[in-house]
Amino acid sequence: MSEIIYLDHAATTPVDPEVLDAMLPYLRDKFGSASTLYSLGREAREAVETAREQVAELINAQPEEVYFTGGGSECDNWAIFGVAAAKAGKGKHIITSAIEHHAVLEPFHALEKQGYSATILGVDENGFVSVDELASTINDQTILVSIMHANNEIGTIEPVEEIGRICREKGIHFHTDTVQTIGHIPVDVQAIGCDSLAISAHKLYGPKGVGAMYIRKGAKVERLIRGGSQENNRRAGTHNVPGIVGLGKACELAKKRMADEAEYTTNLRDALIEGIESNIKDVKLNGDRIKRIPNNVNFSFTGIEGESMILLMDMNGICVSSGSACTSGSLDPSHVLIALGLKHEQAHGSLRLTLGKDNTMEQIDKVLDVLPEIVDRLRRMSPIYAVGEQCERE
Repeated sequence: MSEIIYLDHAATTPVDPEVLDAMLPYLRDKFGSASTLYSLGREAREAVETAREQVAELINAQPEEVYFTGGGSECDNWAIFGVAAAKAGKGKHIITSAIEHHAVLEPFHALEKQGYSATILGVDENGFVSVDELASTINDQTILVSIMHANNEIGTIEPVEEIGRICREKGIHFHTDTVQTIGHIPVDVQAIGCDSLAISAHKLYGPKGVGAMYIRKGAKVERLIRGGSQENNRRAGTHNVPGIVGLGKACELAKKRMADEAEYTTNLRDALIEGIESNIKDVKLNGDRIKRIPNNVNFSFTGIEGESMILLMDMNGICVSSGSACTSGSLDPSHVLIALGLKHEQAHGSLRLTLGKDNTMEQIDKVLDVLPEIVDRLRRMSPIYAVGEQCERE
């Protein structure tokens, strides 16, 4: 097989060689626990604190506001359950959107079973939350708003700065999941006005299994993982020093490269969108065309299944997905696409192609050579599409 064309960077990214080089010493000789007092431990501790500073610099936070975790899902769970516990007695109303990652939606549903009232805001056809609707749902029992910065499936960038302003005025904790945006577009906690946010290393060319949680100084968030006194007694567990070092290095590199990479991947993205729309009929771009993260392309193809497209693309050496990597084994249609108003058959016929810094225009050309043939082949075998075409002719 020729080279693999990897177009699933929203699921995970390859580890950058500079990130790996930074991690290797802490997997070999510098293996000490960051909680110990002898020199090997102090060396590890210094590396953890350097990484904390690197993360803080990327998001315009103070280092003491950064807490290392096991990934984005832990951050979201910590924010939701932690705020609920910290504000017990102050209210039991929480707000989120219908297109959030399951790491947000599942904790919300769990709290509903504990007697909380959850408002799940709908979105418009491009995936935007209405700021006015959100503001109108806030009441004197509201303790938490959780709205993602940009959606992992369709790439729509939400108006988080406006939401942050409303929450600040009302004294409500605002959490935002920035897993898909961190390192790809600017994430500034001061501009957003959030009280907490979620970061995952493996979405910005860092290692899997490590993330960071920003918690604004003074924000009340109870611990989620209890045990030791690590992370200023807010998150127990032996530090994953190599992973944390990798996350820090990835953030340092992102700060230097982000603007150039965003411009580069936007050009690839727009060429891919234009090529698909020009060469394949009966397609729909999902998500907003303009307010979209630079690397995201998501289309629905009438009359065929996304899974079939994925398998045939894979046979041609091209890695793509049909939606969130965390739900790829589910037979249910994407909850995000359903929330946009797509029918179940349209949602099942979706394809997500997400770009990275190592993709090339030659690879985009290869995709545009292969994909139309695959779509045509599947449609010729599809009784649903054949019926639709017959109806149009009649």
